[in-house]
Amino acid sequence: MSTKHRPSPEDVAARIDRMLQEMARFRTPEFLDVGITMAQAKVLHVVVAGGEIHMSELVHALGVSLSTVSGLVEKLVDHGYVTRHDDPADRRQVVVSPTPAGTALLERFRDLSGAQTRELLERLKPGDLEALDRGVKALHKAAIEHLTATAASAPAAVAVIARKDRA
Repeated sequence: MSTKHRPSPEDVAARIDRMLQEMARFRTPEFLDVGITMAQAKVLHVVVAGGEIHMSELVHALGVSLSTVSGLVEKLVDHGYVTRHDDPADRRQVVVSPTPAGTALLERFRDLSGAQTRELLERLKPGDLEALDRGVKALHKAAIEHLTATAASAPAAVAVIARKDRA
């Protein structure tokens, strides 16, 4: 009589991490062609998710210094991915907003990732695809429950995104 090994969350997380690393090896050329650094991509992601965000909120969301955020935003402004202006309600505050080009760049990231994911899913047997679908639905539900339960103490980046979703 054999006992089936029940995977732990650590086991599954490690498998997902290995899979993502393998996927990254194959899409690296496309992602390297975007012309911005990973740090700039993080800033852009938070700005696009928030729609319009104060520089001080970016500092808090990313957990870095104002000078670091200022430099990253400056590069994104130079690339035409964000704009920056004084907040009319408080001229001491600087507001950063995504441009259509910045939003399009993030869409390009999503499209590249989505295309690769679809290619992998098409290789699965029907039963495996159904099992994965059930697992992804369960993981999504757990994520929503976790974010809801921890919303009050969530990092600023999550709060910024949640604020946009409520608007």
